[in-house]
Amino acid sequence: MKTKKDTKWMVSVALMAAIVILLANTPLGMIQLPIIKATTVHIPVIIGGILLGPMAGAILGGVFGICSLISNTTAPTLLSFAFSPFLSTTGIPGMCKAIWVSVGCRILIGVVAGWLWILFTKIKMKPILGLIITGFVGSMTNTVCVMGSIYFLFAAQYAAAKDVALSAVFGLVMATVTASGIPEAIAAAILVAAIGKALLRFFRRSN
Repeated sequence: MKTKKDTKWMVSVALMAAIVILLANTPLGMIQLPIIKATTVHIPVIIGGILLGPMAGAILGGVFGICSLISNTTAPTLLSFAFSPFLSTTGIPGMCKAIWVSVGCRILIGVVAGWLWILFTKIKMKPILGLIITGFVGSMTNTVCVMGSIYFLFAAQYAAAKDVALSAVFGLVMATVTASGIPEAIAAAILVAAIGKALLRFFRRSN
């Protein structure tokens, strides 16, 4: 029975990973903006964390991160140095920082979503409310972690790329979080609630 359950879990993770890869390689998954790529790929990562647990969420987040790394390497934008170790301007330290931003921060999306859902389940929160909150928080985890890491790890390079003073970087980062991150999080909350509700019902029936 345990082997059957493990196999089902692995197949489910593989299917969700395929969705992440598909979205990551279409305009629907990574929308090109003038200086950065806004993403909806985090949505299946969040849903995967909810349905399959934090470990699955971490794996799916890692897949998302690798797709982001590849995308920023093959089709670089103004800030791709912060997402691709191959575009590092500061050697090995910069490469490690870029891997953290592109992959590490994305792994946290699924981990946070998975554990948050476990918490909401234990306190018996209404599923729809839990889905909305998890979708919003999971998306904001992506935005805050990525932009926060860029601020703390790449402030000088960010300022140079934007041709602004170093003191202006914080304001620009916060503007991105507000203008891009919050709308993304609201959209994620709605989509996670709608899709997650249907999938939760399906998973419960199949179990």
